[in-house]
Amino acid sequence: MENSKLNILVVDDDDRIRSLLKDYLSRNDYVVSTAENAAEAKIKLEYIKFDILILDIMMPGQSGYELTKEIKNKIKIPIILLTAKGEVENRIKGLEIGADDYLGKPFEPRELLLRIKNIIKKTIKAKIHSKYVIGNAEINLEKMYISLNNNNKKINITEKNVLIQMLSNPGKTFSREEISKFSGIIQERSIDVMITRLRQKIEVNPKKPKYLQTIRGSGYVLWIE
Repeated sequence: MENSKLNILVVDDDDRIRSLLKDYLSRNDYVVSTAENAAEAKIKLEYIKFDILILDIMMPGQSGYELTKEIKNKIKIPIILLTAKGEVENRIKGLEIGADDYLGKPFEPRELLLRIKNIIKKTIKAKIHSKYVIGNAEINLEKMYISLNNNNKKINITEKNVLIQMLSNPGKTFSREEISKFSGIIQERSIDVMITRLRQKIEVNPKKPKYLQTIRGSGYVLWIE
């Protein structure tokens, strides 16, 4: 897939940031649309199929958190959140509600470009298998959901990439460093949050996991019966 075929939507109430990102990403052969708030973004999402969404958290009206949650409940699209630099809890919250990555302000446009490329690359190269069954959980990577006791829970692209690696290597312990490389998540705390979220979707009793386990001092492992 060529960059020129990729559509990006930038949502930010800051005119300067919208203009800067549109100019920079356009020069890198992406088709870029912009919106200054959630309401305008949702109108454009109805008429254009975007490949990735760049979304500011703090906006008048509906926040970036609320919009992320709403979008993820309707369509499959990677979302990168723009957060205030240093506000770790905000970033963790974004991952918990389904965002695929985040970038703290102020940031270098080149770093955002690299994050976009990483997400698109993982999306394209990910091997899609039909279904996996782990205990009472049925994992459907193609439709991006996990069904546990007839209760369907969606997974995002980051979670899918982690599952692909773990399902392809059952019984292998993955260090946080390894998970960081194929998930794109940098901070260890954020990796732990993501694993906890997956555990809640796979395990009957997440507090006493049978399949997605922590190996103290080493990382995480997925067991398949």
